[in-house]
Amino acid sequence: MRKRKVNYPVAKTATKRVIPPGADASMVRPNLANIDLTAGAGRAGLSVGDRVRIQASGQFSGEVAVIERLIGGPIPAALVRTDSGNTRRARTIDLEPVKDSSQAAASPE
Repeated sequence: MRKRKVNYPVAKTATKRVIPPGADASMVRPNLANIDLTAGAGRAGLSVGDRVRIQASGQFSGEVAVIERLIGGPIPAALVRTDSGNTRRARTIDLEPVKDSSQAAASPE
């Protein structure tokens, strides 16, 4: 009598991800980080005590803050204190200078 060959099922971890027909193979993943190459240049004209608006995405986006310290390095940053009292480190490219409304109202023109 002849011995039968044993057939093992294919492992379930051996599945291949098949790109469906018509799908773009170069599509961008939604969780992929975007790197701003212009951030290394920073923003000129900022100094300690200036009022700025935070343009970066995140918890303090759009909030007005005061620059407490400028931080040099490969990507210039600043330590800012928001009007609500929170502190945050932000890249200088994400800070937009804001005219102080109290100084503008006090100056006679």
